[in-house]
Amino acid sequence: MRIPAHSVCTAIRDDIVAGVHERGGRLTEEVLARRYGVSRVPVREALRTLEAEGFVVTRRHAGACVAEPTEQEAADLLEMRMLLEPLGASRAAQRRTEAHLKVLRGLVRLGQERARQGNSDDLRSLSGWFHETLAQATGSPALTSTLTQLRHKIAWMYAAEGPSDPVEYWAEHGAIVDAVARGDGDRARSVTALHTERASAGHRLRFASGAGRTDRVRNSQHAVNMPSIRH
Repeated sequence: MRIPAHSVCTAIRDDIVAGVHERGGRLTEEVLARRYGVSRVPVREALRTLEAEGFVVTRRHAGACVAEPTEQEAADLLEMRMLLEPLGASRAAQRRTEAHLKVLRGLVRLGQERARQGNSDDLRSLSGWFHETLAQATGSPALTSTLTQLRHKIAWMYAAEGPSDPVEYWAEHGAIVDAVARGDGDRARSVTALHTERASAGHRLRFASGAGRTDRVRNSQHAVNMPSIRH
């Protein structure tokens, strides 16, 4: 399936996160170019970007390969998120626009409605959009980019269990938005810290220590042009 050249990086990243490209597997420019319907130039550029992000490594005699993070590296990501997401919420309370608030409130209303209905598939996507919008509301491109990369990597390394009480989970989202709307950075930080800690408790590594491979779902028919997996 042909995709725009500028979307190649996103497509490869999404396929890595989804497990289409195996941990440790080679990423050959020619094969990737054929898969995504582009020339080798955007593929080469995408691989450089993904290497900088930590999804790809270059190995002697093998070339570009999917990275194989350790358990410690995975644990560090959860710790980083627990530090940075509360910071992001505090910044959002200071810098958010009315447009950000409108989107955040709309997502909370929809999430609460879906939670009452028990639609877990919608809730996962809505939660991703919520946290993506909250990151954008920080007004800091660097912080937004870092939080986005963290979510991608955590989705790659961990399987996340759904919240035991989706209604309460979305009530927490609502409390975050209320604090952001009031411009209360301290409250936004503390509520988000608790929310992030609870969410992180439901994450389970996709790979065992020393195993070197993940349990993966391979579905190449639906991998290209899929929305990014978000948490």
